[in-house]
Amino acid sequence: MEQKRKIRILIADDHQMFIDGLKSLLHPEKDIEVTAQALRGDDAYDIICKQNIDLLISDISMPGLTGIELTKKVKEKFPEVKVLVVSMYNDREIVSEILMAEADGYILKNTGRKELLNAIYKIADNNTYYSNEILSIMLEKIKKEKHTSEEVKHLSGREIEILKLIMQECSSEEIAEKLFISKSTVDSHRKNILEKTRVKTIVGLCKFAFRYNLAG
Repeated sequence: MEQKRKIRILIADDHQMFIDGLKSLLHPEKDIEVTAQALRGDDAYDIICKQNIDLLISDISMPGLTGIELTKKVKEKFPEVKVLVVSMYNDREIVSEILMAEADGYILKNTGRKELLNAIYKIADNNTYYSNEILSIMLEKIKKEKHTSEEVKHLSGREIEILKLIMQECSSEEIAEKLFISKSTVDSHRKNILEKTRVKTIVGLCKFAFRYNLAG
């Protein structure tokens, strides 16, 4: 029976104490191996260029390259490398920049071990992971936007209306009640929205809305 390969992780943070603490949290996990660490963003990028890394866990504020700059460079050159941003910042604009840099996930530094591991394993399994607090910030930003770009004219008026309600975390039943239509009609519109925007998740819809300044 073929042995499952460990998730090879690089931790990039400008505080050695945080790196040491994270390594201690991850050490008991048999499927995870911290193979490298870096105190600077540019050093982290050099490591990724030279070593086989599956997942980069990165802070935002670092010398050399910020976590956002590092994420962009990694995703452009090594799209197969997953990126989980772990930071104390929950500012709406920072969250937007991380999302648009194509990070696979973002959690706050006050997150517990259970959620950290959940994020790592989900991302390693080709999913995205944004904590509930970060998702709420993303949705709030979308709801505050005041105009719709020309780029989304392929969505019908009803689809945009439903997308806005999805961004407000409304269920299909709630949307049907608000718009006085059946749940099956809402589900049909949901399917069309996902097909037209070519995304699969709420995070994907958030990215779409950020990219085209879609009102919420």
